[in-house]
Amino acid sequence: MTATEAYRHCERIVRLRARNFAYGIRLLPPPKRRALSAVYAFARRVDDIGDGSGPADRRLAALSAARAQIRAAEPDPGDPVLVALHDAAARFPIPLPAFEELIDGCTADVTGASYETYDDLVAYCRDVAGSIGRLSLGVFGCAEECGGRAERLADALGVALQLTNILRDLGEDLLAGRVYLPGEDLRRFGCALGLDAEGRFTDPPDRLTRLIRFEAERALTWYAEGMRLIGLLDRRSAACTAAMAGIYRRLLGRIASDPADVLGGRLSLAPWVKAMVAARAVAGAGR
Repeated sequence: MTATEAYRHCERIVRLRARNFAYGIRLLPPPKRRALSAVYAFARRVDDIGDGSGPADRRLAALSAARAQIRAAEPDPGDPVLVALHDAAARFPIPLPAFEELIDGCTADVTGASYETYDDLVAYCRDVAGSIGRLSLGVFGCAEECGGRAERLADALGVALQLTNILRDLGEDLLAGRVYLPGEDLRRFGCALGLDAEGRFTDPPDRLTRLIRFEAERALTWYAEGMRLIGLLDRRSAACTAAMAGIYRRLLGRIASDPADVLGGRLSLAPWVKAMVAARAVAGAGR
């Protein structure tokens, strides 16, 4: 399999599976777009293992296999995602070991980890999303020039995105037996995050509303910090980051303004809203 064929496969995965990220990735020049698509495709593979419904031991074995694939000197020539990822890492300073943090986070998902404190949750978010921010910096090309500052901001932005995901998917995760919100926060707001036989929340709606808004406000502080990364990037990379983060930031705003939307099912933005956010990102990056 050629690298060109492998990249095409990864870009198809982005178009089909990256409902929010695709709006930003398409703003990159072709070499960076292909490289970031390869990063996303492998991250999607790892996430799918963590979110799967098969036996835990089988999923843990699959995560171990993914870890071995990242550590291997050469990719499996028949695996298009690995072929593309290794080619991208040869062209850009992509820190492939950061994928191991993502694998650590997904391992926690499989083993049913819960989080007692907010710091515990933030550490998980850094594993599963901050790691993707640091991988993206390798594609964007500013990690070495900007040093640790860019990594810290990319990490903060990753935390913001993951906290948004957690709030958006609150009911869906509960159905899968996963609770991410800190135990100390649940007790503070008197919530148990229980579901009835029809999948509806059993906590009083006013308590859930206060809890969700509290967590959304915390996520907003991470966006305020992480969005400072945009000023360190080149124009196209800045537009990509602003589009992806802007879509999630807008989604968080919807969650904070009307938590009932989350309680009633998974919330999403209309395609035209995402396209508008992406267009504004391009315009802003050109100034």
